Amino acid sequence: MKLPHLIIGNLDIPIPIVQGGMGIKISLAKLSSSVANCGAVGTISAAIKSDHVKDRKNIASGAEGDVSEFVGFIREAKRLTTGVIAVNIMTALTSYQQLVEAAVRENVDIIFSGAGLPLNLPMLVEGSSVKIAPIVSSGRVAELICKTWTRKYNRVPDAVVLEGPMAGGHLGYSLDELKDEASMPKLENLLADVLEVTRKYSKEYNKTIPVIAGGGIYTGTDIAKIIKLGASGVQMGTRFVCTDECDAADAFKQAYVKAKKEDIIIINSPVGMPGRALRNEFLEKAKKGEIKFNCSFLCLKTCNPKTSPYCIANALTNAAQGNLEEGFVFAGSNVYRVDKIVPVKDLIKELVDEAESAFNFLGRYNNESSCFS
Repeated sequence: MKLPHLIIGNLDIPIPIVQGGMGIKISLAKLSSSVANCGAVGTISAAIKSDHVKDRKNIASGAEGDVSEFVGFIREAKRLTTGVIAVNIMTALTSYQQLVEAAVRENVDIIFSGAGLPLNLPMLVEGSSVKIAPIVSSGRVAELICKTWTRKYNRVPDAVVLEGPMAGGHLGYSLDELKDEASMPKLENLLADVLEVTRKYSKEYNKTIPVIAGGGIYTGTDIAKIIKLGASGVQMGTRFVCTDECDAADAFKQAYVKAKKEDIIIINSPVGMPGRALRNEFLEKAKKGEIKFNCSFLCLKTCNPKTSPYCIANALTNAAQGNLEEGFVFAGSNVYRVDKIVPVKDLIKELVDEAESAFNFLGRYNNESSCFS
């Protein structure tokens, strides 16, 4: 059995894999275009913290700097591919509106938006052909967004991304829910809840709303299982970090390759959300309150410089550039399984081949156990 295409509106995506948008400066033009050239969805993260902005106390100036660099990455990616290019824009970014408007002007294919509720996103893309897909953590959040969009804008999402608790980076779950894997919400159960919501609105508005599931999906077999449970596609981030084309420095990628399961921790991020990361000396110092900073960036609405233990924008930028002594690495729950760096085309071929083989062997799935633990 062949993998089904991922259909989002008039976009026909041959390989139903969305490369997750990873900031700061992990997934930019090189990675996204390479993924798109293989027939999947390449995603640029708008979480940039532009190096060209020296003082963000003037938010308008800061936004302008981020937008110009963001536009440069979009244009470079589109120069390198005719495939599907998406962007991931966090609602928590101070320059959220300006970044969305720039993505619309550049005619990206899809805007994925999470890290908060993108309740006004339809208004910001009105009149364009850009597809919009909120990133949710539960059926309850999906219902809230769909209800708001239909009531205020008479519009439903073009797709919904369900990001489960096994994902890397910032997570839409409480610290209590993330204490241990056994007590975490299961991706397949969350998927059932989100599908119930999207099917209701699909029927009411006579429009298909595909659900893309992510978080803990690592192999082609995982892809096959979640598609058989009703997802139209998957989102994957961790696997794409360890590719030749990933925009991060080699030291960042090597942190993934060297990671052990016991290195994976949940942190309380300065932006007010839990996050999954790899333990290192920087985070240990931060935990002890040994890192001091003065914020001049104002890049995140949810960050309070007076109480934050460190500047996450600086820390993630340093890590992306390979300076792990002054930064740290976000990663998914399966990062310890990565053992090498490969070309994007080889990774996607491996995933597709595994998934198509798995379809031939999967019987009725037992919902009492988790696919993705």
